[in-house]
Amino acid sequence: MLKYFLAVASEENISAAAERLNISQPALSMQIKSLENEIGKQLVIRGVKGSQRTVLTEEGIILKRRAEEICELVKKTEKEIQSQDKEVSGDIYIGAGESYILRYFAYAAKELNGKYPDVHFHISSGNGDFVIEQLDKGLIDFGLVYGKIDRSRYDVRELPVKDVFGVLMRADSPLAEKKTIAPDDIADKPLIISRQEERDGWPVLSRLKKNPYELNIKATYNLIYNASLMVEAGLGYAVCFNGLINTSGDSALCFRPIEPNIYAAPYIIWKRYQVLTRASMAYLRCLENVFSDFQNSIWTE
Repeated sequence: MLKYFLAVASEENISAAAERLNISQPALSMQIKSLENEIGKQLVIRGVKGSQRTVLTEEGIILKRRAEEICELVKKTEKEIQSQDKEVSGDIYIGAGESYILRYFAYAAKELNGKYPDVHFHISSGNGDFVIEQLDKGLIDFGLVYGKIDRSRYDVRELPVKDVFGVLMRADSPLAEKKTIAPDDIADKPLIISRQEERDGWPVLSRLKKNPYELNIKATYNLIYNASLMVEAGLGYAVCFNGLINTSGDSALCFRPIEPNIYAAPYIIWKRYQVLTRASMAYLRCLENVFSDFQNSIWTE
């Protein structure tokens, strides 16, 4: 019934949805009515302003969001089950924040795909809260995250590389003449910071010897590319990881590391007690190979 409901929500017209589903309009209306009776709430408002258009109620909007997640999870599960019939195949879903470390994940994907071309990869980008939410819902297999991790809920492996914090600024900024940036250099500057900075307990701003709420924070961001546009426009200085924005050549921007260095330790996590597919297990082994130059194994605790 969720498939029928999503078709109506998408088409905003029961007749068009019925045609798309290749069933009769009365049959589709009966399915929607049955779903409403089961839930005990009206989900669809029919005949809006005398037309044949349908709109979702508030409860319908909530169900649509959840139904999309459920259908996506069902599709993912079906693919995982079907892939067990083959040697190593299927889909691997990864959620990650912005980090140059994702390049190592890409190298591991290339290594695995060279051996097993029927494995496919899907990357979802977002901050730590987004990655955890996607992982909890079963929509991704692995997450690349930073900060505190609930080890009772997730298997956690710290990676043997770290991200370095610094400041992204206009190339004509007075601070661009410095090779490194001291915390005091930006204490009185207009700042653009990641939303996760507050979530993780101000790991960078706490070094400025000021209450974070007393700083001149002009904007916050989830994606550094969007923040870089604000920097280029002259709004402020963005605190971010190194290696995310191309500042070479004739770029209007430059990056300077903070000194003393401030590092962020990345972790790869997955749901504890989750049964990984053969493709996922093979991918973990490829990641281990990629990071093998840093230490003997990243999977020992």
